[in-house]
Amino acid sequence: MDQALVYRREVESRLKPEAAERDTGSVVLDIREGDAPMADLRFRQDDKYRGLGSFPASVGNPMIMYFYESVVRDMAEAAGGSPFYIRNRVKDALVQPSDIVEGEAAVDGRTVETRTITLHPFHGDPNADRMQGFGDLALTVTMSEEVPGWYLSLVAEAPGEDAPVYRSAITFESLQEEAQ
Repeated sequence: MDQALVYRREVESRLKPEAAERDTGSVVLDIREGDAPMADLRFRQDDKYRGLGSFPASVGNPMIMYFYESVVRDMAEAAGGSPFYIRNRVKDALVQPSDIVEGEAAVDGRTVETRTITLHPFHGDPNADRMQGFGDLALTVTMSEEVPGWYLSLVAEAPGEDAPVYRSAITFESLQEEAQ
């Protein structure tokens, strides 16, 4: 028996409501042992599975890349922007100074220490007003050394007046035994 990290992805999109049904489900991360261990990501909705990719396990947990690429794709699809432009703005935000907020969260009935960072990739962007609400997008990542796989939550949110224009939240659910 191998172990797998299980995350829950919940999506809301006022611009593309069908995205919620299509993209809400579980994301399962398995490590395949061997000469070069691989991290396999699968998307699961009920009894249906879809492969998301395999990555060298040596680079760490690929959930951050899955999150980042999902947000880029979702934004380009909903707002009609260039995925290359969006991706570059997110990359630029990664090298900007950001505050790290220390905190605590409950995981499996216990309190764990967390660190949270929030990026605003389109802050000050001259094209923000043409992004159909995504100009105020915030990417918030909460991490903990005490959580398997390190990521407790990865949240992208573009606020709206009454409800978010877009919200994608990936949250660690559990460490499960997986049959070979």
